[in-house]
Amino acid sequence: MSEETKNELEAAEVASQEELEQIVSLKKGDTVKGTIVKIEDNQAYVSIGYKYDGVIPIRELSSVHLDSAADAVEVGQEVETKVVSIDDEKERLVLSKRAIDSENAWDELQKRFDSQETFEVTVADVVKGGIVADVGVRGFIPASMVERHFVEDFSDYKGRTLRVKVKEIDRENNKVILSQKDVLDEEFEANKLQVMGQLKEGEVLEGTVQRLTQFGAFVDVGGVDGLVHVSEIAWNHVDKPADVLSEGDKVKVKVLKVDPEKGKISLSIKAATPGPWETAAEQFHTGDIVSGEVKRLVNFGAFVEIAPGVEGLVHISQISHKHIGTPHEVLKEGQSVQVKVLDVNPGEKRVSLSIKETEEAPAPTPRSEKPSKGSSVRKEDLGDNPNVSLSNQGLSITLGERFGDKLSKLK
Repeated sequence: MSEETKNELEAAEVASQEELEQIVSLKKGDTVKGTIVKIEDNQAYVSIGYKYDGVIPIRELSSVHLDSAADAVEVGQEVETKVVSIDDEKERLVLSKRAIDSENAWDELQKRFDSQETFEVTVADVVKGGIVADVGVRGFIPASMVERHFVEDFSDYKGRTLRVKVKEIDRENNKVILSQKDVLDEEFEANKLQVMGQLKEGEVLEGTVQRLTQFGAFVDVGGVDGLVHVSEIAWNHVDKPADVLSEGDKVKVKVLKVDPEKGKISLSIKAATPGPWETAAEQFHTGDIVSGEVKRLVNFGAFVEIAPGVEGLVHISQISHKHIGTPHEVLKEGQSVQVKVLDVNPGEKRVSLSIKETEEAPAPTPRSEKPSKGSSVRKEDLGDNPNVSLSNQGLSITLGERFGDKLSKLK
């Protein structure tokens, strides 16, 4: 036997012995490393140096639901697995990648929980109440912990990469809660402090309406929200912010107050625009006749709004040509009227108005005259006296006949 042949036989014997030792030592629960050689029928085939390849069923590839084995591994990838079962007669070796990933994940997740480290995950599935990510174990992100704002539909989140923190960990119950909202909140607060440090009271800048409430509007100014109270939206009265603003509107605002300690920014839209009295002198002149709305009635007159934020007084003497006791006799709040501008004083924010000077004065009532001497006597003044005639002639004859005998005696 040649030396070369002898060496080949010895090498084969050693290889056979090593293979025999591996077969003997491989048992359920062992951890083995291998390479993915094929993905077929939704399972991955792994070469671990055994006499036949092991197989990883799709359920043993990941702790989360998979639609395809290719979503978890690829050919040529090295993996560490645990032996789930071995049947040499049927040449079936079942392995689990999930079991090893899970064992390795808990310690890592605990460290991340303790340090509150931010790390990235890929959304594996969308489920009722939130989304799921594979972090070695099943990591659940509740709907309320995905974003800082409300999200109605998460269907397009599958496959997205999110930055999260471990919110809750319970190894005994195999429970891991993750949160992206915590990461976003921290970043928001850090940015907010930076922006607030740069804001100056009195400056005017552009913002975007983010949210509307009953008491005001929240406007984004450089990544942080400031509140425009309903009283600061417009110079005229606003009942509800939604009556004049919509989410997404671009608006100019003036910074009224910055409070870094409370994290509050007070803004004003109306202060960023010219006030109504600033333009009143240009808009109204003495003698102008304009339309207005009766806003308030008081004993001494009526306040009429002739422009948003500009009210003038119609004194009671300027309401009507006829005498009135109170303005309520001829006017009511909300009524539209025509008024004449008598005087404009923007500095004192005063406008004098008149309603009656927009109307034509009624014609004077003719006075009744007293009867002159010699005029005929009216029948109604005489009453029912039968002895009095309506004619001058009749009147003298009747008197002569009645008093004639007495007059003759006086002669």
